[in-house]
Amino acid sequence: MAAILYLFDIDGTLMHAAGSGRAAFDAVFAERHTIPNASEGIRYGGKTDPAIIEEIYAARLGRPPAAEELAAFLDAYLPRLSQLLEQGSVQVLGGVVDALAYLKAQPGVVLGVATGNVRAGADAKLAAAGLARWFELGGYGSDSHVRAELVARAIERGRARGDVREVVVVGDTLYDIAAARACGATVCAVATGADPAEALAGADAVFASMAELPAWHARRFG
Repeated sequence: MAAILYLFDIDGTLMHAAGSGRAAFDAVFAERHTIPNASEGIRYGGKTDPAIIEEIYAARLGRPPAAEELAAFLDAYLPRLSQLLEQGSVQVLGGVVDALAYLKAQPGVVLGVATGNVRAGADAKLAAAGLARWFELGGYGSDSHVRAELVARAIERGRARGDVREVVVVGDTLYDIAAARACGATVCAVATGADPAEALAGADAVFASMAELPAWHARRFG
């Protein structure tokens, strides 16, 4: 049986990390460049970690980071993120666990992530939220700075496991919708993150919360 591959964004879709990622980026930038609150005014939702770092450098230093600066920044960011996740209040969003459990129980459904977080950051957030066990594969900000390309990488990994008859991307931003469309995927948007429901109207379905996903799946796939 060909699979239905679901690819979930993390931040704002599955969970809120209490600003841990932003705080970690700001702390690392302050350590390296003595500029506090460097990401103030910069939108994080829907972007990849490397793209956010590039935007911070452009805003505060007027230049992009060199490749070695970007790599060193991420190396410093990951332990700081893990520390903040341990200290902070990670919130799993309403309906998420029930939706994942429902989908996991359906024949031929494979669950993965498609997230702008680099792989180690994604793993840390999912572990802190107790959600890591649901997901078998993913595409990450460490695969590409461009969201459509990391979604495509997740799809490749899903297809490497067997035939895939449909890909469903689930996210909370216009970036998730655009990336899904670029990859020919179906897209469900959930209004629990960066963009309000009216801004997400270009998705195939828009949910107030993840609690609506099981009923949508049942209607679409029977």
